[in-house]
Amino acid sequence: MENRNQTHTKQIERWAKFVRDNPNWREKFNEFSDAQIILARKAYAKLAQTEEGRMKIKMLRQKG
Repeated sequence: MENRNQTHTKQIERWAKFVRDNPNWREKFNEFSDAQIILARKAYAKLAQTEEGRMKIKMLRQKG
């Protein structure tokens, strides 16, 4: 079984290879991160429609 350091090192190696092999990696990454932000905003908007949801948002913001 791999320990955390080995797993972390392998992930770094995969990322380095991806960056090396994909000159437009920033575009792909930006598309992904933009999509995550959009999904999060939609989720917060949906939660905010109910009192229970608003309480959950408040709890999440207090933990951050």
